[in-house]
Amino acid sequence: MPSSQNSLHYRRDVTMGEDASQVRLAGAPAALAALNGGVLAMMDWLQVNNVASAMRHCCAQPREALQLLCGKLSR
Repeated sequence: MPSSQNSLHYRRDVTMGEDASQVRLAGAPAALAALNGGVLAMMDWLQVNNVASAMRHCCAQPREALQLLCGKLSR
């Protein structure tokens, strides 16, 4: 079992693509990292097992994703 730090890095790098990002404007990398952290926290709160699959689903169903973000967050 990987350590929690390694697993967090895997989620941020592989799933969210942070290391491959070419965004370099002023505070943009920090802002994107914060947004990614928020997405991962929401996925944890929703008890999502496969973040990559959930991200693909949200990309394919943007209205559903917006409803999740704008609506009441309840399990």
